[in-house]
Amino acid sequence: PETDHLLRDKFVASISGDSQLLVCTPDMADSGSSTGLPQLLPLELVGKCIGSKLWVILRGDREFVGTLKGFDDFVNMVLEDVTEYKTTASGTTTEKLDQILLNGNHVTMMVP
Repeated sequence: PETDHLLRDKFVASISGDSQLLVCTPDMADSGSSTGLPQLLPLELVGKCIGSKLWVILRGDREFVGTLKGFDDFVNMVLEDVTEYKTTASGTTTEKLDQILLNGNHVTMMVP
């Protein structure tokens, strides 16, 4: 279909490990999408979350909820006023932390 052709023209797929990353091309970022909505790159979206509560899910049954203070290009991030949730066979435990640095390689999902 024509929409598939447009999507192929607008996006560049880059394979990294076992995941696929879609990168917006410069012409798409400037002109917007066919739906009329502005395009937002992933790091731009994370940047909009600075100062807000963020729920971060890591590999290995660990989750963190805290205020995002900063991040880098690898999505390593600093959270403040953090609650850590660990899920084990015996249930879920929580721990309060003042501040934490999370490794972006272990992040599977972030929910603002």
